[in-house]
Amino acid sequence: MSSAPDPVAARVLAALDAAGVAYETLPCDPAFADTAAFCQRYGVPLERSANTILVASRSEPKRYAACVVLATTRLDVNHTVRKRLGVRRCSFADAEETRALTGMEIGGVTVAALPEGVPLWVDTRVFQQPWVIVGGGSRNLKVKLAPAELLKIGAEPVEGLAFEPQPA
Repeated sequence: MSSAPDPVAARVLAALDAAGVAYETLPCDPAFADTAAFCQRYGVPLERSANTILVASRSEPKRYAACVVLATTRLDVNHTVRKRLGVRRCSFADAEETRALTGMEIGGVTVAALPEGVPLWVDTRVFQQPWVIVGGGSRNLKVKLAPAELLKIGAEPVEGLAFEPQPA
């Protein structure tokens, strides 16, 4: 069992342990928890950083999904996510809604210990990496794991969940 710096991170690590997920914890200065800052500070290539983004329907009853995409891609919220959720409109959940639903802060949202009924969709590009860094449930912890380990916690690979951004 891994030790964790706070109750939310402890809940996340306990969920990973319960599922038999092999992972490594990486302490993180909360000031550098956001993807670009983390990668630069800790020397992690952007293509090895996988962001977990909570998406919410705009109308009631609210529907949610946790989507995992590489930091080098963009979540296709207006097409793929919207269609999979079966809603007319959806958007990124804001920090307050994310915290209320998951207990996690932006910059620490992760793949494990999600509320019942929130699907975990992972862009297939993530599975092409030998390992990725995901949030640890709080801004002071990251988790390194092989993407195949996500299948142990119910992740569903989704082709086209993300797209390559166009050069500026």
